[in-house]
Amino acid sequence: SRTGANVVYVPASSSDTLAKVIAQKGNQDLSLLWIDSSVMLQAIDLDLCAPLPQDPVINDIYPPARMDGGTAIGTGFYATGLAYNTEVFAKNGWDAPTSWNDLGDSKYKGKVTIGPFAGFGVEALVMVAKANGGSEANIEPGFKAFSEKIASNVFAWEGNNSNVSQMLQTGEAALAVWSDTRTMYLADQGAPVKFAVLKEGAEQAMTAACVVKGAPQQELAERFLIESLLSPEGQVAMAESAGYGPTNSKVKLEPELAAKVIYGLDQVKKLVPTDWLAVNKQREDWTKRWNREVER
Repeated sequence: SRTGANVVYVPASSSDTLAKVIAQKGNQDLSLLWIDSSVMLQAIDLDLCAPLPQDPVINDIYPPARMDGGTAIGTGFYATGLAYNTEVFAKNGWDAPTSWNDLGDSKYKGKVTIGPFAGFGVEALVMVAKANGGSEANIEPGFKAFSEKIASNVFAWEGNNSNVSQMLQTGEAALAVWSDTRTMYLADQGAPVKFAVLKEGAEQAMTAACVVKGAPQQELAERFLIESLLSPEGQVAMAESAGYGPTNSKVKLEPELAAKVIYGLDQVKKLVPTDWLAVNKQREDWTKRWNREVER
């Protein structure tokens, strides 16, 4: 790299990473947080992020990717929806899924995988609530659909993405709540999987980054954020390798790649945003209820 510095990547789920940074407050060994924006909101709230570096590239970032408080910023857009195994669907004569409510269709009994509540579960709960006239403020329809119809279809509450990959690839899972980015990656490897077009829309999701407050390598972390994650070159590389839609408005993608990812503000606006501040306020109660009524 230009700095000659080695980047040590510590892989973990967003919530595990957040827990680590909370535990090490005042004595951090991580310099940069790069996690899901829903969890990043908690990090901002807990004052774990340093102010964003002053750099012109920040002005090129689309408004929906600029997080409140000026400490964290979106690095890539993606969508959360339903991925399905096209071979299993064809073999059974099933039409492609068209709604979040398809998760509760009894013909998929024992063929559905959804992440636990801390993973894709919470997103699925909110989207199913919305598909049934509810919202973040009225989650009742979501819990009702999950406890009465969806839970009995689920054979695994699987949070590990490589396991979900395997299940979708082999057809053990016919249907999964998953991201467009991972579905694209799997399809590119030749697996018979597709991301469904749902009438209620897919959920707007985003990865986000911030320099950790009290970071051991603050300056290098700032450079990595600006040069590797937010620059047009870095954003093109992330679109190519991971399927993330650019948050930098100056990014130009080749047509073939542009067709595969969330590209441009119009496409971002077609996705359904989640009010994570509202969700995070209720997260503890919902988790208890989920464990009691849904994933048992």
